[in-house]
Amino acid sequence: MATKHPHGDADPSTSPPPPPSRRPRGFASASTPAAPPPPGRRRGEREREREKERTKLRERQRRAITSRMLAGLRQHGNFPLPARADMNDVLAALARAAGWTVHPDGTTFLSSPQPSLPPPAQFVRAPSPVSYCPYLPRLEIDVRILLAGALHFSYDNVIPCSIENVVNEKCIDFARNDSYLQQGAFQATSLETPVFTNSLNSYAIGTPIDSQASALQTDDSLSPSSLDSVVVAEQSIKNESYGNSSSANSLNCMGSDQLLRASAVWAGDFTKTPYIPVYASLSMGIINCYCQLVDPEAVRAELRHLKSLNVDGVVVDCWWGIVEAWTPQKYEWSGYRDLFGIIKEFKLKVQVVLSFHGSGECGSGGVLIALPRWVIEIAQENQDIFFTDREGRRNTECLSWGIDKERVLRGRTGIEVYFDFMRSFHMEFRSLSEEGLISAIEVGLGASGELRYPSCPEKMGWRYPGIGEFQCYDRYMQKNLRQSALTRGHLFWARGPDNAGYYNSRSHETGFFCDGGDYDSYYGRFFLNWYSGILIDHVDQVLSLATLAFDGAAIVVKIPSIYWWYRTASHAAELTAGFYNPTNRDGYSPVFRMLKKHSIILKVVCYGPEFTVQENDEAFADPEGLTWQVMNAAWDHGLSVSVESALPCLDVDMYSRILDTAKPRNDPDRHHLSFFAYRQRTPFLLQRDVCFSELETFVKCMHGEATQNFVD
Repeated sequence: MATKHPHGDADPSTSPPPPPSRRPRGFASASTPAAPPPPGRRRGEREREREKERTKLRERQRRAITSRMLAGLRQHGNFPLPARADMNDVLAALARAAGWTVHPDGTTFLSSPQPSLPPPAQFVRAPSPVSYCPYLPRLEIDVRILLAGALHFSYDNVIPCSIENVVNEKCIDFARNDSYLQQGAFQATSLETPVFTNSLNSYAIGTPIDSQASALQTDDSLSPSSLDSVVVAEQSIKNESYGNSSSANSLNCMGSDQLLRASAVWAGDFTKTPYIPVYASLSMGIINCYCQLVDPEAVRAELRHLKSLNVDGVVVDCWWGIVEAWTPQKYEWSGYRDLFGIIKEFKLKVQVVLSFHGSGECGSGGVLIALPRWVIEIAQENQDIFFTDREGRRNTECLSWGIDKERVLRGRTGIEVYFDFMRSFHMEFRSLSEEGLISAIEVGLGASGELRYPSCPEKMGWRYPGIGEFQCYDRYMQKNLRQSALTRGHLFWARGPDNAGYYNSRSHETGFFCDGGDYDSYYGRFFLNWYSGILIDHVDQVLSLATLAFDGAAIVVKIPSIYWWYRTASHAAELTAGFYNPTNRDGYSPVFRMLKKHSIILKVVCYGPEFTVQENDEAFADPEGLTWQVMNAAWDHGLSVSVESALPCLDVDMYSRILDTAKPRNDPDRHHLSFFAYRQRTPFLLQRDVCFSELETFVKCMHGEATQNFVD
């Protein structure tokens, strides 16, 4: 019998243990709180979550590398790869380009008898590993020539059977050593010990690669990783001429020096290709601050030279700071009216750029163009109308997008000011538009007339290749950020990042932009989505009123080329400029969807050969990779694409690259540019002895009327 307590309850010390509790089911199970896991288990779960995130990031980076390889082979190697190609497709395309036959089931064999091979090659362990570049840059030689030499051996004998080892930077490094070809095959000498001395067996036609006997004996001590480091020693014999073969890709007729020259001498037949109009920019100094044409005769001389080159038209900047300089809504167009009259005499077309920003440069007339004087007067009392960095410094180049809906400009919002200016231009020059003299109107949407934040201002001390700074610290932008954070339910996110560095910082020096940094955290993704969303909202509002003001005219929007730090995971310079385009996200598609909504012509900035990727590039720059991404994304969204040269074209290689971009070869969709615009300085256009014959040939090629034959 159990002992009773004075209150009638059983003594717990002598009571039997209670029955085990049953696990609740149904709705009861949902309402029953679970017991917290022990601290050790929580730490293990957090570590597993972190490892999952790291794995996802590595997978995204791997996919980005693969996509860049495929894009490089399509653009520079002319390989017709499918849209969703895998490595088998790439390997098959490379093998076919080298003369092999590849069946759908993977069976691969030579299509013709193998040429005689040189004496036995010797491959050795490399004294130092070859540097690895994680993407395929623009090739200085044809990758098909490179692979043709590699395929003289079995893949299992020369390199591991992995496509990355065929098309990555290592193969290109081999070719640049002036030692990768001799009579159609790789030739090497020993760097450490005389190994690999067995001769190569001959290849039988129709024999698959897998069934071929191993002809090159390797050192058993070499691991697959050490095979990656095999290098080819220098040749002592270099061919001085192309020989008698008619094929430019023949292995027996070209030396490495000729292959490097082939990138600068490229001939193509552009007759009967699409007609692409060519425009040349006029100097901004031809109109002074009182909106007067400075030197009409000099303008006529410049237009006469352009007309002799068969240029289709000119690009003219109409500055807000000149036309509406003194009094709000009082517009002075007299200088531009005189200029358009002279252009009409030469029967040239005009592309007008409505520049809502200031310029720190001086034109030929010594004009320093700033924002209107009445805007500067408002700024003396309210400096928050300008973009502001983290330290409170104001950028007076253009108005902040934070006042797009704020009536702080003498009773008008920023959007209303832009609309009134565009409507005044249309009313003033409507007759010229109807006559076809004005072919397109470019609307400035940010710093330098480009769609971007002024994140890299030289006035603030920025120098290339600094990552720049976020420009969101004026009162109106901060108010918008606070509202967005409150809507998200995290009010403590209503701030800019405090570890994003300064104008001239490098990505790896900051906690926000470094690999695995805060840019990819929950807060970082929120902030960058908001920051880029402000840019997209500004585009939508301005273009909605531009299409209303110009009533069906062709409207152009210029996209910047923020190409430095493009080969890093975060793309820091693009993030500060407003394009949320890290490795694991396409930041241009949301912008292009908005541009397509308004039927806009996209203008892409193009740089010269001096901006191509260099070895040991501290800025991890890739202007061509960025241009390729932007143009393909624009074409995927159905946009018309044009190109503007950012530098004078004084180089034949520059002409060849522009033509290759304007009319992509072997493009199944037959994409081409809608027009091409020069951003040249006046002295260049007036000097007839500077590349004028090449420029004339270039214009004819763009028009589809001539065969390019540039000689370096």
